Amino acid sequence: MPQPEMRKVTVMLPKDLVERATKATGVGLTPTIRKGLEAVAASDAFERILRRRGKVHLSINVDELRRD
Repeated sequence: MPQPEMRKVTVMLPKDLVERATKATGVGLTPTIRKGLEAVAASDAFERILRRRGKVHLSINVDELRRD
């Protein structure tokens, strides 16, 4: 799998937040920030899925599924 394109950023973060986050993850600053960004992205995707609730209609034949 090819490496994703990277972007270097500079951010100012509260020291106590950084310490609590890295302690919680048990890894360094970069992986901790990456995990946080992934959580935000996943949360957004989940919210978009929730907004579609009730708008997608599925037809499932339970008896047919049970035959397998």
